[in-house]
Amino acid sequence: FLPVVFDDCQGNSKLSFEVSNPDFKVERDGSLFALRNVSDAGRALFVHARTERAEDMAEILIVGADEKRTALKEIFKLEGNFGIPRQKRAILATPILIPENQRPPFPRSVGKVIRSERTEGAKFRLSGKGVDEDPKGIFRINEISGDVSVTRALDREAIANYELEVEVTDLSGKIVDGPVRLDISVIDQNDNRPMFKEGPYVGHVMEGSPTGTTVMRMTAFDADDANTDNALLRYNILKQTPTKPSPNMFYIDPEKGDIVTVVSPVLLDRETMETPKYELVVEAKDMGGLDVGLTGTATATILIDDKNDHPPEFTKREFQATVKEGVTGVIVNLTVGDRDDPATGAWRAVYTIINGNPGQSFEIHTNPQTNEGMLSVVKPLDYEISAFHTLLIKVENEDPLIPDIAYGPSSTATVQITVEDVNEGPVFHPNPMAVTKQENIPVGSVVLTVNATDPDTLQHQTIRYSVFKDPAGWLEINPTNGTIGTTAVLDRESPYVHNNIYTAQFLAIDSGNPPATGTGTLHITLEDVNDNIPSLYPTLAKVCDDAKDLRVVVLGASDKDLHPNTDPFKFELSKQSGPEKLWRINKLNNTHAQVVLLQNLQKAHYNIPISVTDSGKPPLTNNTELKLQVCSCKKSKMDCSATDALHISMTLILLSLGSLFCKSFP
Repeated sequence: FLPVVFDDCQGNSKLSFEVSNPDFKVERDGSLFALRNVSDAGRALFVHARTERAEDMAEILIVGADEKRTALKEIFKLEGNFGIPRQKRAILATPILIPENQRPPFPRSVGKVIRSERTEGAKFRLSGKGVDEDPKGIFRINEISGDVSVTRALDREAIANYELEVEVTDLSGKIVDGPVRLDISVIDQNDNRPMFKEGPYVGHVMEGSPTGTTVMRMTAFDADDANTDNALLRYNILKQTPTKPSPNMFYIDPEKGDIVTVVSPVLLDRETMETPKYELVVEAKDMGGLDVGLTGTATATILIDDKNDHPPEFTKREFQATVKEGVTGVIVNLTVGDRDDPATGAWRAVYTIINGNPGQSFEIHTNPQTNEGMLSVVKPLDYEISAFHTLLIKVENEDPLIPDIAYGPSSTATVQITVEDVNEGPVFHPNPMAVTKQENIPVGSVVLTVNATDPDTLQHQTIRYSVFKDPAGWLEINPTNGTIGTTAVLDRESPYVHNNIYTAQFLAIDSGNPPATGTGTLHITLEDVNDNIPSLYPTLAKVCDDAKDLRVVVLGASDKDLHPNTDPFKFELSKQSGPEKLWRINKLNNTHAQVVLLQNLQKAHYNIPISVTDSGKPPLTNNTELKLQVCSCKKSKMDCSATDALHISMTLILLSLGSLFCKSFP
């Protein structure tokens, strides 16, 4: 206990003490007692002494179990009738500490607010978060005595500190003192287990790594107060799976959580391990690892990574393959063995042909699933040139070998390839074949004699020829000597001719068993001959009987032949008889001319004979008729119906018009 002395120098009549903390009590003789064990260093409390004549306060700070220090004011001695002296602050609100997770009953007194002077009708009022602000109703104050109580258990991890305000009001509710800040702190209890939140935890370490190599770090989280042992964590490995080659392959730093290797590099050999994956059950314990601490566990997975310390080796020194001539594709798969991790470049093989492939007829690629070397023929082989091939092939890894390992003789192999003879089809020389001929040459004319040879020079076979594709049916071929002749007239203007070229195909068939066939293509370029008369367009024209513009129509000419057997064209009218000419034709350019009426005509159909001649040697002429309709035109509408019953040739028109002219002009 601690003695507290108060003297008002007048006998201490009706002396009473009030303590700000309910865990302490002061007897009438001034003895201060703790009602329970109190070890919160730095905790302060206040004692208020009051008599009829005077009052005073003392602050007491509990600093530890081995030392006590009181700060008690000297005794107030009153002289004369000066009344009771007042302190500068009438409300005393000392900080309150409350352990979290308290058990019922509630409400529970946790502290007291003291006012140095008593006023009739004065009341304490408490406000702030936890009182009248969310979360509401946690704390309350006795309006008269100033006792502060808590209504339910607190959770420090939810809210660690509350800042409240205390004020004193009169009967009308007017504030007469305050507000004064009241701090309430929640004392932590060890009620949260350590938790590993960052999983899954996977670490990698290279095989053969030196002892003490750091693999990974595992850290846990504890929601308790980080400034207390409640959140002071220590780490430990509880279990290792598998336990070979050593049950203690790894060690964890108890404070940092770093996991390191503790075995020699020789034991950290991936190829000799039962499995390259280890699982560690790691424990985190609070309270600095003491037995009373709470624990949490997690599993760490550690993978032993491979390094390229084993070169690939062929499963045999020599491989055999057989391929038919003229065939491409994979002919043999070369197998290798490699003790390294199949999922890494230390296992994946790279094959290279280092000898026997001058013509680049072979290629080798790696099968990504089996790691085998797929040897392929990419250029067809010829039995008549070489029936055997020998290749020398080496194999390496994608990743380089470690410095003290090298590729040995088993990393090279020989492949013996036998080429089988196949009856190959004859070959045309050249192919395609080209020849130029004039169209319309006589039927039976020789176009070309083809030449085909048999690649199978050792078989001494004969060759026969036949037509394969002849779209127009113009050609034939001698089956023995390959002479191609015409069976019909060659027409450059035929729809089977494209860009002046006619294309046909022929077969050369050897006498093998079974026979083999070769195909040859012939392109015949056809030279033009003037064998097409020009055509005239249009062949119908209309004109109004009262037209002011007597230019009836522009005529054009075309010719299927090629220049110079086409334009310039010559346009002519047949001779007109009678006293006057009714129309004329004017040349506009090499391909067009214009028909012009010399006077208006009566409504009727007229046939105008016109001839058009091309420029070929000899020239060809086309005599045709232009049909002309003379129609009545009123209000921009042309009516040709009246002309349907009247069809007049050029000769009749001239005769009738001649008679008309004679009657009109005697």
